Amino acid sequence: MSSALHRPGARVTGVAAVLAVGVGLALVATSVDLPTFTGIDQVTLPGGADLGDHPYEITAEFADVLSLAPQSSVKVNDVAVGRVTKITLASGSWNAKVTMRVNGGIRLPANAYAHLEQSSLLGEKYVQLSPPATGTATGALADGDRIPLTRTNRNPEVEEVFGALSMLLNGGGINQLKTITTELNKALAGQEPQVRSMLKRVDTLVTDLDGHKEDITDALDGVNRLSATLATRKQDVGTVLTGLSPGMKVLEKQRGSLMTMLRSLDTLSTVAVDTVNRSKADMVADLKALAPTLRALADSGQDLPDSLQVLLTYPFTDEVLRGVKGDYLNVYLDVTALPGTQIIPPLDPAGSTSPAAPGTTAKKSGSALPLPLPPVTPTTKGSNR
Repeated sequence: MSSALHRPGARVTGVAAVLAVGVGLALVATSVDLPTFTGIDQVTLPGGADLGDHPYEITAEFADVLSLAPQSSVKVNDVAVGRVTKITLASGSWNAKVTMRVNGGIRLPANAYAHLEQSSLLGEKYVQLSPPATGTATGALADGDRIPLTRTNRNPEVEEVFGALSMLLNGGGINQLKTITTELNKALAGQEPQVRSMLKRVDTLVTDLDGHKEDITDALDGVNRLSATLATRKQDVGTVLTGLSPGMKVLEKQRGSLMTMLRSLDTLSTVAVDTVNRSKADMVADLKALAPTLRALADSGQDLPDSLQVLLTYPFTDEVLRGVKGDYLNVYLDVTALPGTQIIPPLDPAGSTSPAAPGTTAKKSGSALPLPLPPVTPTTKGSNR
C-alpha cells in the first residue's frame, strides 16, 4: 500500500479525488441557501440552552456589559433559558444594547429586570432575568420587548473589588483610622457628660426643625416670592438706592454731630433715670396724698360742673333771673342804669320778637338782658316798691 502511494500514477489519482470532493462541496453550497458566516461568535456553544420551537427575542440596555460576549447564557433562577445573540451600541447613547433569544415556554413579566452576573470568581458572564424584587409584576414579556436602562445593573468585577481593597490598604484610610480614633479618645476623655448633653441638644434641635419643617418651607417660599418681587422691581430698587446716596453723604458729613447728639442723649437718659430713681418715693407719696382729693372730686359727680357754670355767670345767672320775680329787681335796674339806657322788648318764648314795650328790658353798655318784668317807673334810690 505504501509503495503504491509513492508511485506517480497514484499521486495523480489522489489529487483528482480531492478536487472532485471540493467541486462536489461547491455544487452543494451553491444549491443550498446557507446562513452567512461572519465569525466564530456565531457558533453555538456545546451544552447551551434549549430554545424550543418558538423562541422570542428581547433586548436590554446596559451601561456597561464588561466582558459579556455573544452566545453567553441567559438564565432565570440560575437555569439557562436562552442565549445572547448580539451586542451593539445603543442609538443616541454610549450604552450597550444586548439582544437575547429566550425559550418560548418561559414567561416573564413585562417589567422584568436584567442583571449581568458571573457564574464564579473567574467564570463566564451571563444575563440573569428576574421579576421585580418590589412591587407587582405586570404584563408578560413578549417578542420585541425592551428592558430599559433603569431596570438593568451589574455585579462588581473582581478587579474592581481588589482595586478598592488595595486603595484601602495602601494608604486609603486604614492608617488614618487609627489617628482619628486616637485623637477622638483624647478629645472626648473626661468630657463624656458634656458630649452627651450636646448630642441631646442637637437631637432636640433636629426634632424641632423637623416639627417646623412646614413653617421653614413656607418661610423659604416667602423669601422666594420676595426675591421674585425684588427682581421685577430691580429698576425701582436701583433708583431708590441711587437717591439714598446724597442722604448718606449728608449723614457722613454730620457724623460728628450725630455722635455728639447720641452721647448727649445717653447723658440725658442717665440723668433722667437717676432723677426718677431719686424722686420715686416723693412722687409716690404725692400721688397717695392726691388720692383723697381725687376721690372727693369723683364723689361730687355732676355738681362740680353745674357749680362752675353758675360761677361764670355771677351775679345774674339764668336760674337767678327765672327765680326772682317782682319790682325789687326793677328798682335795682332803675337805680343802677346809666343815663341813655335803651329799653328793649323781652324775647318771645316761641323764638319771635314782640313789639317794643316801654320799660320791658334794660340794655346797658350795648348788651341786652331779657327780663320778663312789667314796666317800671324810675324812682329815687332807696325807695321801696
